[in-house]
Amino acid sequence: MGTHIATTPFGRRSMSLDIIASQARAGKIDSDATVSKWQAFGNIREAKEALGATDRALAILNALLTFHRDDELSGEGGLVVFPSNEQLIRRANGMSPATLRRHLSVLVTCGLVIRRDSPNGKRFARKGQGGQVEQAYGFDLSPIVARAGEFKELAAAVQHERKAYKLVKERLTICRRDIVKIIDAGLNEDVPADWGRFLRRYETIIAKLPRTASRQVLETIADELEDLWTQVHQLLETFVKSQNMSANESHFERHIQNSNPHSNSTDESENRSGKENEASATAAKYDNVRSLPKRDLPLGMVLDACPEILTMVRGGQIRTWRDFVAAAELARPHMGISPSAWQEAVEAMGPEQAAATVAGILQRSNHINSLGGYLRNLTERARGGQFSVWPMIMALLRARLDEKAGKSPAEPSWTEADVGNDLVDRPRHTEISEALRLSMKNRGWE
Repeated sequence: MGTHIATTPFGRRSMSLDIIASQARAGKIDSDATVSKWQAFGNIREAKEALGATDRALAILNALLTFHRDDELSGEGGLVVFPSNEQLIRRANGMSPATLRRHLSVLVTCGLVIRRDSPNGKRFARKGQGGQVEQAYGFDLSPIVARAGEFKELAAAVQHERKAYKLVKERLTICRRDIVKIIDAGLNEDVPADWGRFLRRYETIIAKLPRTASRQVLETIADELEDLWTQVHQLLETFVKSQNMSANESHFERHIQNSNPHSNSTDESENRSGKENEASATAAKYDNVRSLPKRDLPLGMVLDACPEILTMVRGGQIRTWRDFVAAAELARPHMGISPSAWQEAVEAMGPEQAAATVAGILQRSNHINSLGGYLRNLTERARGGQFSVWPMIMALLRARLDEKAGKSPAEPSWTEADVGNDLVDRPRHTEISEALRLSMKNRGWE
């Protein structure tokens, strides 16, 4: 008598079209088809999201495969395994019976296994006289053989998508880094361009970036960033090509301080001429500064540019912006800066920017006659959008780097462009305010 192959689930489990389709695919296996079960399982694990399988379901599938003795699954038959729930739980590293049943249903729904239920729902095998299995009830692994090619293609597609996602993330990160540093370079080198507009466009593009984004969204944003990068990079390249060595040298010479105390009247007239030339270029520079949004300065950069502020703090350490603002408030009375001048600076620039400005003034205090008047002048210019603390800090930082390199430090250009000649003392001797001199004497610096 022939044996009828079970196609419907036992008990209250319902039949579905997906189960029928899975059984139909499994029935078309060639008898000579063979598949490495672990290679096929690796492809299934790679494509688990596309298949709709869960991690627990894959752990159960891995356990089911261990009950098949051979390393290869063959289309000749013998693909039904019949472990008990207790055996499956042990090999699946432990889980509750309810969890086991739920994830077995996931495997069936995904078309990875087929139920071959016995009349009473138990799993067992009936053997013949020679010990060969004549009839088995349990889980049929034939869908793995039937869909092996599909699993391989899905795994390759998932790997390709993962690689493409990684590449676009790298592209996005590099573009962001390049654009920010190019804009900063343009600002620091006084390259004539509307850098504020470029920065605002960059921030607008970045604002579109969600916390979790698909590859398509990331590629769209990366394309916009690359377009912006092309524009700012070409600006810098064009500016560099337009400069020749003589122009660079003359630009550098205009900012070198004449430290000779016996300079003649010709040198003084040349210095005055240089100041007038630089003052004539101030209007264009103010337009650039006015377009800049208020950005946070890196605290480490400010401390590198203005180390004198550390002398105002017990222990000489500033770790946070709160410490930095407190140090500026402590330095203010010693510098002869009135409370009203400090308050106006805070209202115009914000506490952190105002503190950075005070630190910069302290760093260059031996070149300034009236520190309080200097701060008030910068405050007025900040209100009119004609002063930004970024160029000031960068100029001080470059001067510090020149000193460390053993070069003759260039005079920071912010003392000329941002303040009138009545406040800045650039002549052949050093003058400081009486209040700062008294503070230095009390601290034993003189």
